[in-house]
Amino acid sequence: MLETISNNVRELGTILGKTIADDKGASWIDNIEAVRLLGKDVAAGDEQAVEQLQRIFSQSSEDDLLIHASAFSQFLNLANIAEQQHTASEQGLAELDLPHPLESLAAKLGDLDAKRFNEAVAKLHIELVLTAHPTEVNRRTFIHKYHQIAEELGQADGQLSGRIEELIEQAWHTHEIRNKRPSPLDESRWGLNAIADSLWHAVPQFVRELDELSIKVTGLPLAEDIVPVTMASWMAGDRDGNPFVTAKLSKQAIMQARLMAAELYLQDFERLSLELSMSKATDELLEADVNHLGPYRCALKTAIDKLKVSVALLQEGQSAGAIASSDELIAPLKACRESLLAVGLTRVANSHVLDLIRKVQCFGISLVKLDFRQHSERHDETVADIVKALHLGDFNHWTEQQKIEFLLNELKNPRPLLPQAQWSEDTQEVLDTFALIAEQPSEVLGIYIISMASKVSDVLVVNLLMKAAGMSWHMPIAPLFETLDDLNDAASVMNKLLAVDEYRNKCAGEHYVMIGYSDSSKDAGVLAATWGQYQAQEALVKVFKEHDTILKLFHGRGGTIGRGGGPAHAAIASQPPGTLDGGLRVTEQGETIRYKFGLPNLAVRSLHLYASAILESLITPPPEPEQEWRELMDKMADVSCDIYRSYIREEANFVRYFRQATPEQELSSLPLGSRPSKRKVDGGIESLRAIPWIFAWSQNRLVVPSWLGLGQAIEQFVQDNNDTMQAMLKAWPYFKARISLTEMVYLKSDRQISALYDAALVEKELQPLGEQIRSQLAKDEQTVMRLLNQKEAMESDPWNQSSFKLRQPYLVPLHLMQVEALKRLREKPEHPQCEQLLMVTMAGIATGMRNTG
Repeated sequence: MLETISNNVRELGTILGKTIADDKGASWIDNIEAVRLLGKDVAAGDEQAVEQLQRIFSQSSEDDLLIHASAFSQFLNLANIAEQQHTASEQGLAELDLPHPLESLAAKLGDLDAKRFNEAVAKLHIELVLTAHPTEVNRRTFIHKYHQIAEELGQADGQLSGRIEELIEQAWHTHEIRNKRPSPLDESRWGLNAIADSLWHAVPQFVRELDELSIKVTGLPLAEDIVPVTMASWMAGDRDGNPFVTAKLSKQAIMQARLMAAELYLQDFERLSLELSMSKATDELLEADVNHLGPYRCALKTAIDKLKVSVALLQEGQSAGAIASSDELIAPLKACRESLLAVGLTRVANSHVLDLIRKVQCFGISLVKLDFRQHSERHDETVADIVKALHLGDFNHWTEQQKIEFLLNELKNPRPLLPQAQWSEDTQEVLDTFALIAEQPSEVLGIYIISMASKVSDVLVVNLLMKAAGMSWHMPIAPLFETLDDLNDAASVMNKLLAVDEYRNKCAGEHYVMIGYSDSSKDAGVLAATWGQYQAQEALVKVFKEHDTILKLFHGRGGTIGRGGGPAHAAIASQPPGTLDGGLRVTEQGETIRYKFGLPNLAVRSLHLYASAILESLITPPPEPEQEWRELMDKMADVSCDIYRSYIREEANFVRYFRQATPEQELSSLPLGSRPSKRKVDGGIESLRAIPWIFAWSQNRLVVPSWLGLGQAIEQFVQDNNDTMQAMLKAWPYFKARISLTEMVYLKSDRQISALYDAALVEKELQPLGEQIRSQLAKDEQTVMRLLNQKEAMESDPWNQSSFKLRQPYLVPLHLMQVEALKRLREKPEHPQCEQLLMVTMAGIATGMRNTG
């Protein structure tokens, strides 16, 4: 750890300790310190310390356990804040020897000609899609306090301010976990606030710095119409398996987003109006200033008045008459900038005016474009009901070809499709959703995602429902290919779809495809899934080139290794060549939004990392893998998948073990997110969502989905293929990133902690299964370390290694308190204090792990 961070962490911990002592008594400083030291001993392998902690916790009341759990959870949050703030600061970047991503890119590219750079910048488009996440259990009030602490740390000059003490005191006396499950509207509001607090300020700063890179490489700034970043959201739009997301609620979310955008723009426009006091302007602006407000203030007045009206209307829940297009905001801004440039006020033209133009281009009139997602089965059932009402047969029993023929005929048919009928509740909700989409300004909507897509008809069904709702514009549709089989078939499905001239002509030369990382990993294991994702993308690139259509890939990545997460630069660099030509659209989930974009300077750096990796990949694409590498990956992926499925699908006791050894059973009853933990209430593990599946495994530190099968596959082939694997590590970004991410999994796994969960919570007859899995984890880690010629995981990344080890003494007590909470809950279900204790420990462990679900 660096000295500055270590000092800040130590001082923050001291302040927290004093705050607890003031509230609960001086003895609590000694109590918490004793537990911390025992946690440190446990992390060092002292078994007696384990027994001492277990004894302390088993003899403690729920109230006392909550004090301990809150103390360690809040400390981990404070440690994260200190790290985030420092690593995004100029001092931190210097101390860590982290180069500025854009400056580093410029140096790496050398004497790049302007044409190639401009071509790459024209393709640069990062669309961040915010999604809700149950691991982000921290209330907004806490997030606000943490942001304030970070700002104070940034201004501290060797001594922490009294304001920090005040904020920590506020945090300690605030309930850190929600008392009730959030609604999707609450989650949507959380996402909007994340933008208002950070990205609203970060995006113009990021584009300014991208502008500087362009000047350095080409001698010219970026074109005014370049839009490198846009925002979308699934919050209150993702209805797949979430009965609480309705058409009515999505409409409320859109109104909420438009209101917040109007309020933010009004502040910025009024501030800009104060700044643009100059009288030097073009004749056009001078002549328009009939009321002598000043030429620029006059030009902005209409937009300001419209924004005031919009705020008033939207506050009353009315959208008619509110600003419905960003052109209404951009036009006066461009008029001002053109005048400023024309009369030589260049610095003013390229400052706040241009920043605000960039904001409007990025955030539109609603901050985010709302995506809609629904399961393909719901669409099929809706069309089946319509077909039945029309007395045309049984849609669900038609062949795929019969469905396609019917759908294409109906898409060409000018008559209304929907008959007068009394629809089922589910069908009515689907029809209401498409009616809502049809009535909204296109600018507030993103794309329509079809979960578990596997056939051409899955896309045509949605196209037909849009037509039936009277859509006046083509909303992009993205089939989401999730299982390994569906990924393998993705290129074939899209080839057939794009071969339909009537459909392809509607797409304006581009089409979205979403790659599912979560469910493919849950289905086949991490190695087989990532190789399947890689091959699917390669095949899609080829198909789209054949149809002269731009492929716009949407990556459904999560915050964990098991769900496609990991460092942004490595993840982007590991994509197959050609996959970034249509831009990068990627989900950012829950706690990772806060870790990557929660502070303005952090968000700027994260955008730098994305942009530099994309530009580098566009200018110098990663190499095509050698045929020998492909063949070896095919073999390893097959072996890995077989091993993974031998546990998940074939081991008779695996599901029972999973549900006893982790908090999975308790997750569904806790108020951790708006969405149920299963798609189907009566479903088994196959219906369990990827988030609780991986989240539960991360809580007991066995993180099975993120490593199972990979190490054994390498072990089986490494002896005869060591030279090939070394070449793959050196020259193939995909393989290097895959192994690097697995290193992180090994660092964050903990066999000792997992064994403690088993001993306390798992039936005796199932405990050998846990021992078998832990034994395999140890063997796999050694296999990968030998491949890397390392003694321990993350040896080549001492910063991240030491950062995580710092957290271990604080994680250990939280794990043991979670075990105690689970024991008590399983003896006495729905005990409110034990449920609260469980949630606090979950939040603390998620905070300490940093990428958890």
